[in-house]
Amino acid sequence: MSIRSRLFATVALPVLSVSLAVQPALADSLMKPFEVAQEGSGQPSEEELLLQQRQAEEQQRAAEEQQRAAEEQQRAAEAEAQRQQQEQQAAEQQRAAEEEAARQAAEQEKAAEAQRAAEEEAARKQQEQQAAEQQKAAEEEAARQAAEQEKAAEAQKAAEEDAARQAAEQQKAAEQQKAAEDEAARQAAEQEKAAEAQKAADEQKAAEGEAQQKAAEEQKAAEDEAARQAAEQQKAAEAEAARQAEEAKKAQQGECVVPEGQDASTACPPGGGEATTGQPPVAEGENAAEPPPVTEEQKAGEQPPATDGQNAGEAVAPAVEPQTEPQTGEGQPAPGTEQPATAEQQPEVQPVPEIVETRTEEEKQKIADDPAASDETVVLPVENGAAVLDSDKDADNAGGNKSREDRQKQREELRAQEEAAPAPTDDASSQAQMSAEIQADLPQKIEANLNEKGTRVEEVPVFAVPETTNIVNNTIINNTVINNNTTVNNVTNNVTNVEVVQEIDNRVILGVGDQIFVRGDDRPRLRRDAEETFYDELPRGRTRETIVRPGGYRIVTVYNRYGDILQRSRVDRDGNEYLMIYAPERDEGPRPAIIDVGYELPPMRLRIPVREYIADVSDDPGRDYYDFLAEPPVERVERVYTIDEVRHSARLRDKVRRIDLDTITFPTGSAEVSMSQAKTMRSVAAAMEKVLAKDPGETFFIEGHTDAVGSDRSNLVLSDQRAESVASLLTEVYGIPAENLVTQGYGERFLKVRTEVAEQQNRRVTIRRVTPLVRPVAQR
Repeated sequence: MSIRSRLFATVALPVLSVSLAVQPALADSLMKPFEVAQEGSGQPSEEELLLQQRQAEEQQRAAEEQQRAAEEQQRAAEAEAQRQQQEQQAAEQQRAAEEEAARQAAEQEKAAEAQRAAEEEAARKQQEQQAAEQQKAAEEEAARQAAEQEKAAEAQKAAEEDAARQAAEQQKAAEQQKAAEDEAARQAAEQEKAAEAQKAADEQKAAEGEAQQKAAEEQKAAEDEAARQAAEQQKAAEAEAARQAEEAKKAQQGECVVPEGQDASTACPPGGGEATTGQPPVAEGENAAEPPPVTEEQKAGEQPPATDGQNAGEAVAPAVEPQTEPQTGEGQPAPGTEQPATAEQQPEVQPVPEIVETRTEEEKQKIADDPAASDETVVLPVENGAAVLDSDKDADNAGGNKSREDRQKQREELRAQEEAAPAPTDDASSQAQMSAEIQADLPQKIEANLNEKGTRVEEVPVFAVPETTNIVNNTIINNTVINNNTTVNNVTNNVTNVEVVQEIDNRVILGVGDQIFVRGDDRPRLRRDAEETFYDELPRGRTRETIVRPGGYRIVTVYNRYGDILQRSRVDRDGNEYLMIYAPERDEGPRPAIIDVGYELPPMRLRIPVREYIADVSDDPGRDYYDFLAEPPVERVERVYTIDEVRHSARLRDKVRRIDLDTITFPTGSAEVSMSQAKTMRSVAAAMEKVLAKDPGETFFIEGHTDAVGSDRSNLVLSDQRAESVASLLTEVYGIPAENLVTQGYGERFLKVRTEVAEQQNRRVTIRRVTPLVRPVAQR
């Protein structure tokens, strides 16, 4: 109920009821006197009338007062009702005002929040706009920088192309100059040869004169000797005549004369006198001076066995007359002295036989897809593609098509035996079983090399240069295997002397007949960033190198006197050893210092597709190469070899797969690798890192190759530098430990494409995992 209704019920309604009740009562009081007068049957007196009038007036006044009171009450009630109504209205107004104020406050707050949201939105939009402007400015700046970089790259590329062009021109000029020099040298050689021929003719003439003079002298000496002999004969005849006269005289006197060649006891009976012979008596012991008979071994030039001072790997030179010329260094003639030329020292350089390829590209591709089905030489199915196996390349270079035919016949003869031998499934199954004796002694020998007491030296040892090798000139090796016994046919087991051709920095170029090869020194690369390096001299000409790496682990390498690695181990800070290189079955007997043991093996038969044997990085740069590197050798490993035997034998290296880093595009004559090209090695380096995480003792062999442009000597050094550059990048950029990498350059010996011109595919670096060749698998 509203306030107005409550006021009407509590105030207005009672007042109205009172006023309605008062009026009938007042009328009744006014009518009462008349009713009394009528009932008294007389008219009232004046006093009564006045009294009645007064009473009536009083009653009227009372009624009026009551009416006023009622009215006042009504007014009061109305006023109260109005006041209450006003209060209610005021309260409602207050409440409405408060609600309005609250609403306004809410609206204001909402408006403030909207304003704040609007401001925040505006600020956000402003920030976004600023960010967009900044992003746009950054993109424009980046685009500008990219354009500048592209422009700089183009300028650099143009500069590089210009430099390459200039280099090519310089190289061409150098080649022309070299050709001119070669021509001048040839003419000089011809002139020298003519001079030598003239000198030889003069010497021959002088020799003929000397011979005539000597003949005259000999004639005179013969005449003198004849005269002397005639005189002696005359004297002997006279003595003989005197002796015969004396014997005749004695015979006449009855004395016994002993005939020449008879015993005195038979010629003259006892008592018959003193015997006389016709020969002078032989002195006692005269036969002791007679020289002993010459034996067949001495006739064959057999020499006494090597003494302790001689290297076991050296061949003993035949005995010669003492040299009168002065000597320097390792028996080399002193400068300015002439040494007689021999066929071995100055061989006739034979031209490389030409390979006439009669197979079509489809036929070559078919063989490359399934080499096991063919006995022919497997070649790359590209134009002028060379042999896939490096040992086949060597044979091609030595004998051309004739060598291919011979090796095909050998493969045909060995097919049944090779097919019966299962392909290795892992490293352990690839290695031949070692004898129980060698296996039992293996831990002790490895430990002895690590802990053998030696003499500490302050200076870095200098290795000797190898003197001998079994690597011969253009030798074609024909091997057959019968009942697992290797028979070497048509091989002359001669030992060729090695000569130093040139020394460049830490590399030595050695010459063997008409071949040259380079020996580098990996020690500076291994010592880089080492905390400490020290050397100990060990018995039998060995040297032990210890490199302490950051983190406390050690790399211990034992070298022979030529710098060949006999053993390499990694020892961590807890003393755990990881054997990396060691050949327990290495031949310790006399043999050449540099040896290619591949001569003892038959031609290899590749039994897997070429695409599974060679991985070209350019074909699949993002490939995971771990599975490829982890694959075992493709054929059985006869024994564990030294790393230097692997280094010098293409036949051994052919046993393991290879990765061709053909994304490293070396400019002609350069060994530098740009960082953009170094990034292409990331997938290969990741695979190598994964292999080393499983076995820190793994060894990777890195080969450097060049094309056929330039001299053999410069290409040989360049290829070795390329291999070292890639090894350094793998260590410095990708963290592959230097001790797990072995490098070697081969120059233009193993071309991928047979061409004499500049060819990008020939300028490459190859990586092989050679662990199963150089370490017993049980020692991982």
